[in-house]
Amino acid sequence: MTFGKKAVIALTGVSGRQVEHWATAGVVRPSIPAAGKGTRRGYSFKDLVALRVAKRLKDEGISLQKIRQALAYLRKNFPDVKEPLAELRLLTDGDSIFLLDRDPQKILDTIKGGQFVFSLALGELIGELQGALKQFAAPKEEKVRLAGHTFTVVLTPDLENGGFRIHCREIPGAISRGATETEALDALYEVLAQHLDQGPEPQAGTGQAG
Repeated sequence: MTFGKKAVIALTGVSGRQVEHWATAGVVRPSIPAAGKGTRRGYSFKDLVALRVAKRLKDEGISLQKIRQALAYLRKNFPDVKEPLAELRLLTDGDSIFLLDRDPQKILDTIKGGQFVFSLALGELIGELQGALKQFAAPKEEKVRLAGHTFTVVLTPDLENGGFRIHCREIPGAISRGATETEALDALYEVLAQHLDQGPEPQAGTGQAG
């Protein structure tokens, strides 16, 4: 599965501007690059992990220049690792980035005075991201009323293209989409209104179920 830009922003907490800049700077490139004008980049789950790690390093005070320097070293010395930020265990003290070697003593030797380092718990971060993805992608049901009828509509995020898909349980052919939940719901109202041979505006507001 690949994820579009809107889903990437929502799941990683990285701004759209940073996503674009980091892709251009080679920090985290999408697994599926844009093939030309009008095409979309596609980010894999591993790409999302790398983005979260890069953001965490930035939050800990590591500059983008140092992240790029660390990546240059890792990519040169670990050519078999496709995405170092997502596959290697890293440590930072807020000033440098360290690789967690099999021998812990080697890490201690690289830290001046044995000062405390902040460990990026990759397993925990991946678990958090999986939980966020599950919550973000979960369909949302709502009850709506139109012309005296009650319908159950289901909103589902479109992870690859952005926006939302929406359909009506009672009328299988009533399907639509929109850039936001509101736009998707408004578009479905028009489909339902046509089915009922009514105008496009509902007679009553919506009320979220559950």
